Amino acid sequence: MKEYLKKLPAEIQDLINLISKAASLRKWPVYLVGGFVRDLILGKDNCDLDIVVEGEAEVFAADLAAKLGGRYVRHHQFGTATVYKGHFKIDLATARREIYAQPASLPLVEFGTLQEDLKRRDFTINAMAISICQNNFGELKDFYQGRKDLKAKKIRVLHDLSFIDDPTRILRSIRFEQRFGFKLEPHTLKLLKAARLKGMLEITQPQRLREELILMFKEKQPLKQVKRLNQLAGLGFLNHKLKLTAKNKNLLKSVSQQIGWFNKVFPKRRKLDEWLIYLLAFLDCLDMNSTNEFCRKFVFRRGDEKRIFSAKNDIVNSAQGLSKPKVAPAKIFKTLEPLSYEVIILAKAKYRNRHLQKYIADFLEIYNGMRIYASGSDLRNLGLSPGPDYQKIFAEVLEAKLNGAVKTHEQEMELIKKMIRRDSHGQD
Repeated sequence: MKEYLKKLPAEIQDLINLISKAASLRKWPVYLVGGFVRDLILGKDNCDLDIVVEGEAEVFAADLAAKLGGRYVRHHQFGTATVYKGHFKIDLATARREIYAQPASLPLVEFGTLQEDLKRRDFTINAMAISICQNNFGELKDFYQGRKDLKAKKIRVLHDLSFIDDPTRILRSIRFEQRFGFKLEPHTLKLLKAARLKGMLEITQPQRLREELILMFKEKQPLKQVKRLNQLAGLGFLNHKLKLTAKNKNLLKSVSQQIGWFNKVFPKRRKLDEWLIYLLAFLDCLDMNSTNEFCRKFVFRRGDEKRIFSAKNDIVNSAQGLSKPKVAPAKIFKTLEPLSYEVIILAKAKYRNRHLQKYIADFLEIYNGMRIYASGSDLRNLGLSPGPDYQKIFAEVLEAKLNGAVKTHEQEMELIKKMIRRDSHGQD
């Protein structure tokens, strides 16, 4: 495998050599493992190093962070740690074996050998290791024929209870199958279907399923992921009302197109949470009650949950209000400014009304984030004491600016003076 390692970018090679030297000081065998090895053989980029050490990973992480001038986080329960240095992330684990006390539960972890560590993994293609010990640097450790399955483009579990022990592997197998264009090996497919019939996904901790679902939506072709999930496992374990209809499929396709449009036209804007837009489209068939049930079950982060509810509560009224000709810019701003980019892109994907399409494009190009020049100190200089009138004045000036009535700071101040005179006369 030395020839593969030599093809890596120089900074990654340097990092691997430094890890090797640090391990030799402790006389601990150390290996590259998992997805990094798989992607290295496939010729795919992967800058996240997965390391197994036949020693104490937490101690080694401290050594490594000190040498790199980085930082590290320990995960004591699992005997693992993560080292961060610049844009690199290095996951370190003590070689271990796992015992599942009961199906679909988190495993009990004990120290073990490299071979035992690789045996506990999900699929053979993820159960290979490359030694970076100085005495056998670059030697491939492939106890379970992972390289053979990579060549044959097959997804294969390592033992018959794999999907019973950890049913999230059902989702993971689909994710890898669709990402690489592989096929589930026949016996593995049989085991998957048997685990599904036993209801293993229904008894799996919802938060673990949530993380796997998010990873599916982070793949390059989420629709392929969802179609295969529906085919092999159904969607009822997520919510009994979830259906993958022709309408949903078309919406997911449209979301992909609109994400591409946004990224091309606005490359310097905040990066979209693309996975969330796909999730919003996926949940489009659910009513509000079912959406509430879904969010409660899977415990999404508050910000994500807020955008999920916004897609249900705000999007219809927003679309209706912007589906007519000659809507004033101030109304476009008032309608869209409170919404997240993710909800706006969903609206653009869902509603094909030409007026709405133009208004969303105009909002993102012209009005989004528009601010006025006038400030609180300007109002104080005009003799106005701070209070609720400030917000009212700024809102009116912003509306005038959006509608093109004012453009410069001087014009804003002239408008403010007129407003003050108007209100003074009204009080008299």
